[in-house]
Amino acid sequence: MNAIPIDTLQIANRLKAVGFTDAQAAVITEIQRETSNETLQQAIHDYHLDDVATKRDLKEMETALRRDMKELETNLDHKIELLRADTGRLIAETKADLTRWIIGAGFLQTTLIIGVLLKLAKLI
Repeated sequence: MNAIPIDTLQIANRLKAVGFTDAQAAVITEIQRETSNETLQQAIHDYHLDDVATKRDLKEMETALRRDMKELETNLDHKIELLRADTGRLIAETKADLTRWIIGAGFLQTTLIIGVLLKLAKLI
């Protein structure tokens, strides 16, 4: 049990010096000792000194956070590169599809125009 060191003899002597009886001085001194010890126990209970972070704890946490952030940054950079590559592939595929549709539509238009011109040529 933790206790606050109190010079009970000095307190009792001071009380007797101002007119307290031996019994009164003893009771007051005992009450003071008990109150001080209860206050200490309450402080220990309230603050849980074992849970207080030290500078070393904070430094270790900072180091771990920096390492985790670096790993996250590396993972994100990798994912961004994969997305860029995938996006480039999709753009190339879209361009190829558009080119095929445009060429196909151009041939169809040309065929229709030639067909219409041939039809008109036979009518005249």
